[in-house]
Amino acid sequence: MASPVASHELDRRSTTPRHRFPLVVAIVGGVGFAVLGVWAIVDPRSFFDAMATFEPYNQHFLQDIGAFQIGLGMVLLLASMPNRGDGLAIALLGVGVGAALHTVSHIVGHDLGGTPETDIPFFAMLAVLLLTAGGFRWRYERGSTR
Repeated sequence: MASPVASHELDRRSTTPRHRFPLVVAIVGGVGFAVLGVWAIVDPRSFFDAMATFEPYNQHFLQDIGAFQIGLGMVLLLASMPNRGDGLAIALLGVGVGAALHTVSHIVGHDLGGTPETDIPFFAMLAVLLLTAGGFRWRYERGSTR
């Protein structure tokens, strides 16, 4: 087992370009994914016209894409946090955010097709499970006993 790294070594390491570069890419990428995702959810027509001109236009799929873009952004942003959880916690929480927004997409577009009476409860349950498991894992990995 590797010995723990002294805190002054972590501080010095965090100022090196090899440490900063991936962190900057994660933050910029995370914000970029999240911004594009919010745009696709909030104004899918505008997003389609400017960024995704692949016919045919489909509001529901664009809003789903937005939900998952935000989830990807959350994974990168959570991973770039100084006191982050482990990879499993980050994955569960990031995918959970995407799944929750996917549920919202189905609620907003309930009249656009599919079977909302079964889809929405299933997607909501999946989102709750992912977010709950991610929250438990995050707290456990950070040593919280509350």
